[in-house]
Amino acid sequence: MSADAEVPTPASRRLVLDHARVVAEQADRHAVTLESMLAILRSIRLDDTAARTMAIDLATTALVGLRMATDQQRTSLLEPVVGAFARLRNDLRPLVRFGDLEVQFVEPPTTGRALPGAVAHAARAIVRSAVLAFVDKGETTKVRIQWDCDGLNLLIGIRDDGQGDLTAKDDSLRPIAERVSALDGTLSVSATPGWGSSLDIRLPLDPPAEPEPLVDAVEFSAREREVLKLVVAGARNNAIAEQLGISGNTVKFHVSNLLRKTGATSRAELAALARS
Repeated sequence: MSADAEVPTPASRRLVLDHARVVAEQADRHAVTLESMLAILRSIRLDDTAARTMAIDLATTALVGLRMATDQQRTSLLEPVVGAFARLRNDLRPLVRFGDLEVQFVEPPTTGRALPGAVAHAARAIVRSAVLAFVDKGETTKVRIQWDCDGLNLLIGIRDDGQGDLTAKDDSLRPIAERVSALDGTLSVSATPGWGSSLDIRLPLDPPAEPEPLVDAVEFSAREREVLKLVVAGARNNAIAEQLGISGNTVKFHVSNLLRKTGATSRAELAALARS
């Protein structure tokens, strides 16, 4: 980090998180589209001409959807739970229609609380990732997907009829675990050999509050803010003194105050707190 770098703001962190979410969602949609196209092309119920026509239609629809998502911004921060679930069904429809996978959808209550955008996006991404993980194992023929609301949380249940050997440490569940953790939710995995595996996810309907930046949470003087910025950049006391035109003892005084005010026990911990 350069000496003149600013401590990250909540707005900049939010932009980074939103960008990562959009990229992850698009990657999931593309994966479902490709799996659906493969299911169409491999289907023994379709001749070559019909399979090619359906594959082209699917690809065209996916391209139109991608362009619309790129060109348009969402006009609402909330999404009705039934609408979010309907979008999920629509995402998985080609895979269900042309593949060998049977999917049972259990609708959420129509009176359920509207979902914040981040929760709705994450919930759909979680289900898509789970379905693709089951399909990749090549043993699953049926999947049951259920959403429910308890007023405070979105409850997601996903169950397959595979070999029942899925564990929480499975690599295919890592993207799901990361999304759940990002929203302060919980994930549990249970499996019965020969009977299938189940995922139970709880997502709070109110995303976790962002921690207040250190420079806002603690009262610093203007000089202390300048010293803190240079400490975060990795500058030592002599370099800080030279850049700010103050003595080394004055720098030590300011660093001591920064440690006392933040409760940090070292310069490294102080820098880490400022970056977080």
